[in-house]
Amino acid sequence: MHLLHDAAAPPAEPITFDDFLKVDIRVGTILSAEPFPEARKPAYKLLIDFGPVIGERKSSAQITAHYTLEDLPGRKVAAVVNFPPRQIGKFMSQVLTLGFADEAGEVVLFSPDKDVPNGSRLF
Repeated sequence: MHLLHDAAAPPAEPITFDDFLKVDIRVGTILSAEPFPEARKPAYKLLIDFGPVIGERKSSAQITAHYTLEDLPGRKVAAVVNFPPRQIGKFMSQVLTLGFADEAGEVVLFSPDKDVPNGSRLF
């Protein structure tokens, strides 16, 4: 299992609060999900609405173990919106959709437990 997915991994090195503020994590609503058969690991292509300031962004997400394409539209998710876009095959992923690994290492999406507006920033 990859170290990032290991619940027994030690905590990361300490950072400052200013370091934390550099990571812009926002909530958005998945508008659509499509298959991504060209991906090396099973994944979906997501289109996520982050509200009027950030707008719609695309993401590749390795979430096929727990979610079907039909499960995803309308679901709130959190994502890092200020990483540079990343080319994944022929697809440009613009945000990093966030999740936690279950005991098998499969991704479980991270989302708020109450409704919040698209574009709300994690603090």
